Amino acid sequence: MINRRFQLAFSLGVLIFLLANFASGQSSRPRRVKPSAKPAEEPLLRPEPKPSPTARNNPNAPLISVQPVKPIDNPLANTNPTGDTASTATGATATNASGGTSHAYQLLQQKQFAAAAKEAKEVAANYPNDSEAWKIAGFAELNLKQYTEAAADLEKAISLQRAAKQEDPNTVDALAQAYVLSEKFEQALPLLVTATTRSGTKPDAGMLYFRALSEYKMGKAADAERSFNSVIKINPKDSLSLFYLGQLALARNDLDGAVAALNRATLNDPRMASAWTLLTSVYLRRAATSTDTAKSDADYLNAVRAGEGLIKLRTDVEALTLFGQALIGSAQYARAAAALERAVLGNDAKGVTFYLLGVAHSRAKNFPKAIAALESAAAKTPSDVNVYRELGYAYEVSKQYAKALAAYQKGSNLAPADTDFKESIERVMPFAK
Repeated sequence: MINRRFQLAFSLGVLIFLLANFASGQSSRPRRVKPSAKPAEEPLLRPEPKPSPTARNNPNAPLISVQPVKPIDNPLANTNPTGDTASTATGATATNASGGTSHAYQLLQQKQFAAAAKEAKEVAANYPNDSEAWKIAGFAELNLKQYTEAAADLEKAISLQRAAKQEDPNTVDALAQAYVLSEKFEQALPLLVTATTRSGTKPDAGMLYFRALSEYKMGKAADAERSFNSVIKINPKDSLSLFYLGQLALARNDLDGAVAALNRATLNDPRMASAWTLLTSVYLRRAATSTDTAKSDADYLNAVRAGEGLIKLRTDVEALTLFGQALIGSAQYARAAAALERAVLGNDAKGVTFYLLGVAHSRAKNFPKAIAALESAAAKTPSDVNVYRELGYAYEVSKQYAKALAAYQKGSNLAPADTDFKESIERVMPFAK
């Protein structure tokens, strides 16, 4: 009988198949061999799940649907709400009470953002040097999630403020937010550094987060890590910062650090699907690379636990495939097959999902179903050598020697230096008639 253990893990977009602890049977019986590691044809995971979680109020929302860091309840607290003094200071023609920025500001306070933006832009059109009009328009557009328009108007406001030597920190901070939310991280970062290093004031956790995010997006890993850690010092339960700290740890191959950060992230925000996804992947990777069987077993079980957290939130093909992979690693083959059967029902199921389904059925010794799944995998990913290794084995166990030989030969053609395929071909050839 064949006695072996199957281990499987994704590693930063690389699909790794580890087969170990097997004993060969009689020469007429198939022997499972260790497939070589190879890049996945359809990698399911990457260091950064897409879209990357960015929102302060919804970790799973894409970047462009983020609310401003701080509510814009009184953005003009340090200015003259009528707009008259500011307009005169910036060189604008003085406006009367009914036609100035006073009413637009009131609309902004009342959260009538569309009306405030419209009225402020009308004032700005008539008095283009009125910094308050541009500022109100920018704040209103920021609340309306019109980030590109907000950035343009706030740029004009700051330019006029600087010309009058009356730069307003509120406007600077709002422009920084607008830049981040419109993904202009290079432009945002200098303003965010200013916002988080003002003398005599404690940095705002939200602005620190945006600074860290901008540093991360610009590839400044060390700076981003320091900034995310600064956020955690202020708010230890900031799940988004913990998520990114997990990604940064993973990028430098600190799997223990990644696990610690991602566990904290999912504890603080159990609905953060991105964190559950990455945590499952990291557990699988750590299990597959561990030389300690007990620790490897524990990590596979932890991967299942993380996968269970994931599929409570997502039941798409990728989530079910990853969960099925964790179940295979923990030798829960029946559960794995059930999850993967659901995954292959969709039209977007990839070859790797059918491959894993075939593995699950094969380990459960349901070879007819294993063959069906592996044949589908071969049709979808005809260049994946591992598929032919598993398919040849399933055919051979089922005594379909001619088909087994054909599968092994296809695998050998893809990997000519692989001696295991050559041995398998020699083993089954006498029986293939």
